[in-house]
Amino acid sequence: MNNLPAFVIIIFILSSILTVVFFYKAANNSLIIISVILGWAILQTVLAVNLFYTQTASMPPRILLMLVPPVILIAVLFITAKGKRFVDGFDIKYLTLLHLVRIPVELVLYWLFIYNMVPQLMTFEGRNFDILAGITAPVVFYFVFVKKQLSKKILLGWNIICLGLLINIVTNAALSAPSIVQQFAFEQPNVAILYFPFNLLPAVVVPLVLLSHLAAIRQLLRSGL
Repeated sequence: MNNLPAFVIIIFILSSILTVVFFYKAANNSLIIISVILGWAILQTVLAVNLFYTQTASMPPRILLMLVPPVILIAVLFITAKGKRFVDGFDIKYLTLLHLVRIPVELVLYWLFIYNMVPQLMTFEGRNFDILAGITAPVVFYFVFVKKQLSKKILLGWNIICLGLLINIVTNAALSAPSIVQQFAFEQPNVAILYFPFNLLPAVVVPLVLLSHLAAIRQLLRSGL
């Protein structure tokens, strides 16, 4: 971390903040949403600053604490009546624009690879094609919501494809992180996520991107297209 240029950290922090802002707008400025997100981000920051995640030999792996609680919360939203009503109230326009943040995030991952903090397979030079979601997000938004020249079926298909891109990189990132279940990149593990602020990628940014896709897909399927 000492050799990492400050601009990489700054760009990532700004990208994380932008993700939260987009989601906050999508949730109609919900104080509950922003309180939960900020509370979770603060907890994750405290854990990372105190090097909680650098203990990589523990069982179960401590990195699970970054992703599992948000995934459980997302599952609750989709299986409870109140949660479904809440999800159905999201503004799909902001859910679409949120994916713009995947461009700077992918650039940060590339810089982290250059500075030996993540493996190449986590970049667009490796197995990670997630930047395509960020590049196409403004195009899809413009032609679906502004020009209205693309159908909601296209928006649905785009969300499904980009969800697949997200699952691909999350899987590779998790299996590249130093832990007892590591499967890839032993020569250069994914150590960035063990430290602040990059632990916020799996803990905050990824869950919000995931929820944005799932909420949009649910709304589009319910709309009958």
